Amino acid sequence: MPLVWSDRLDDVDWEELSALYRAAPLGNKSADWLREAFGNSRIRCFVRDGGRLVGAGRALSDGVDCSYLCDIAVMPSHQGSGLGKQLVGTLVERSKGHRKIILYAVPGREPFYRKFGFRRMRTAMAIFEDPAGAFERGYLDDDA
Repeated sequence: MPLVWSDRLDDVDWEELSALYRAAPLGNKSADWLREAFGNSRIRCFVRDGGRLVGAGRALSDGVDCSYLCDIAVMPSHQGSGLGKQLVGTLVERSKGHRKIILYAVPGREPFYRKFGFRRMRTAMAIFEDPAGAFERGYLDDDA
C-alpha cells in the first residue's frame, strides 16, 4: 500500500502523533502541545501507511526570510526506508524561496542533514527551558 501524505490538521489524531514522537524517540510531546505547535506552523507533513501515522514534520516560516524545520519524526518500523529523507526533502522544497532554512539536529545526525545542503552555523545560539538537560543531551556547548 502506498504512503499517503497530507498537510491537513483536521484529520490528525493528536494522541497518535504524540505516540509517534515517543516511539521515534524524540521526547514526550503532549497531544495538546503538538496541536498548538503544528497549528502555528505554516508548513507541515503527515505520512500514513495503511491509515497508521508513520512520519511527521513541520516548519515555522514567515514566508520570505526564514523557515525553521523541526519535529521531524519517523516511526521505528519505517526508519531506514528513506521516509526521513523524503520528509526532510519535502519540508526543504516547501521552504524554497526563503533566504535561509534552519534546523537543529539531534547530536550525531548532522551528516544526514548535510546531504540536503545544511551546514553548521557558527553564530547559532539558544535559550533552553532546561539548559542542564540540553547540555546533557549534547545540544549546548560548555562555552561559559
